[in-house]
Amino acid sequence: MAVIGKATAEAWGGEVDLVPAVSTQEGLLAELPRPSGRVLFAGAEDARRLLVDELGADFIALYRTRRVRPAKPPEGDLVVLASASAAWAYAELGLPIPAVSIGPETTAAAQAAGVRVVREARTHDLDGLVEAVLAASP
Repeated sequence: MAVIGKATAEAWGGEVDLVPAVSTQEGLLAELPRPSGRVLFAGAEDARRLLVDELGADFIALYRTRRVRPAKPPEGDLVVLASASAAWAYAELGLPIPAVSIGPETTAAAQAAGVRVVREARTHDLDGLVEAVLAASP
């Protein structure tokens, strides 16, 4: 079994064969042995289909992301975006609060939606996000 990210590996009790050094679909694709055999990609309903397209993988949606619009817009100095769907939902609020992003796909989604990203996590995990928030804080 291969997973994207340390947190997912820990959720599986560490019983995984591959956790790529770069926690993205691209990172996993680069490290998967070839031929990869039959692959099942399990993820969000609206997840990118890079692994599906590149490996001819089967896909199963495990969850659906739903956008929630707060009654009162949040206040703050910095927003943390941990997914592209979070970036899109945040952009819909039209707030001027700058963002820190967990990784390149989230950064791209945020910027495309007009969100100002001031820092991107060096590693695409909680540690990387914390480091990026600290670096972006005044």
